[in-house]
Amino acid sequence: MSKQMTRRDFLKATMLAGAGLASASILNACAPATTAPAPTTAPAQPTVPAVVKTPGDQFSWQRFKGEKIEALLIKNTQGDIMVKNLKEFEDLTGITVGADQPAEQQQRQKLAVEFASGATSFDVVYYSFHVQKRLFGKNKWVTDIRDYLKDPTMTAPEFDWDDFSAAGKAWATEADGRIDALPNKIDYFIIYCNKELFAAKNVALPKTYDDVVNAAKTLHDPSKNVYGFAGRGLKNANTILWTSMLLGWDMDAIDSKLTLNTTSPDAIECAKLYQNLMKNYAPAGVGGFNWNECQSAFALGQVAMWWDGLGFATPLEDPKTSKVVGKVAYVVAPKGPKAQWAGMTGDGMGISNFSKKKGAAWYFSMWAASKGLLAKSFAQGSGAQARNSVYTNADALKSLLVPKEWVDGVVNSGKIGRPTLPIIVPVTEFRDIFGVALNNMIGGADPATELKKAQDEFKPILDKSEA
Repeated sequence: MSKQMTRRDFLKATMLAGAGLASASILNACAPATTAPAPTTAPAQPTVPAVVKTPGDQFSWQRFKGEKIEALLIKNTQGDIMVKNLKEFEDLTGITVGADQPAEQQQRQKLAVEFASGATSFDVVYYSFHVQKRLFGKNKWVTDIRDYLKDPTMTAPEFDWDDFSAAGKAWATEADGRIDALPNKIDYFIIYCNKELFAAKNVALPKTYDDVVNAAKTLHDPSKNVYGFAGRGLKNANTILWTSMLLGWDMDAIDSKLTLNTTSPDAIECAKLYQNLMKNYAPAGVGGFNWNECQSAFALGQVAMWWDGLGFATPLEDPKTSKVVGKVAYVVAPKGPKAQWAGMTGDGMGISNFSKKKGAAWYFSMWAASKGLLAKSFAQGSGAQARNSVYTNADALKSLLVPKEWVDGVVNSGKIGRPTLPIIVPVTEFRDIFGVALNNMIGGADPATELKKAQDEFKPILDKSEA
């Protein structure tokens, strides 16, 4: 079995990814919030290599002028901002970019097929660490960028590697020290609450899992087209909600020794919580909901609570598309029976190891993770960004499309951030198989029985993946 950065190893460097508007060292505090209990096993500090770069004026943004590269992005706010600002990059470098922006699931399928074939149609790719980190790292599908970072002729003097958060660096770094990508975005699971619905029935915003259930029960009123809760019910998409909830029991679905905890008493209790909220207090058809259906229902004022990533906030504050503008509370993940953690994900920009234009692709990666572009993404409410400087960027703060309360949610979530999916090769299979089990539960199936069937099906796949 090859050595990998475990979730526990990863934890110490990542749980403070967003902490910091309250201090001068934004996002790089050295201790978690007091509300987050210490993990049962003290995590080891992962090795995040320092990058030493010789200062000088040898760098030129025009070095690869005339080249054309292909960028595979995702159809999301972060990708939209890159595409919208492509001319800025092309004017700066003289490099032409062909940008493809498929939907997330289609993009992930395309990545798996093309990388496995030994050739890619793209030179640079935006990908999800929480889904593809271990897969890409094990297969070395993306280029180790340490040599670029150390080379003053290849890295812009203003780039500033030290401006990236500890969480971003840890997501991008493999156990052997390779840096596979430039970190771009961090996201945390929060609870979006409709303050108007809560106030109408004098219900306090939730601080614990019990509060979530009680609020859902009190606010649920289908006769008025109001539902107490919404969350991902669609197969695959739903698993990340369950594993985020499971962190409230201070438990990872798969631990650092690759032990499956998915049929433990705590995992079953968590599945019952998921089932109760989704079966009894969610809109009809929630079994087919991904994040976008949840977002739409919440924006229409039909949902009291929606538990998902904070990067989905911007449309909720758009008066052209939303009925809840100014009515949204961005509530940090509540305290579970044993702990309080905010499920965390991460994205980055990597260079295909099959590209013949790695230099130009590296330039695009630098630009896509630059201070200026990530500040624009932050202002759009695209999620917590992987650069510390965005949180003090005056222009970004002045032009925020989301309220300051959202920024507070980012910062406070960062104090208790913890990876929400196991860092394993077959993450997609894990999400698919347990996603079927969770979907069945919404229909009334027994959680313990469904989890056992899913674990029995998935364990051979996990064992084979690390053989």
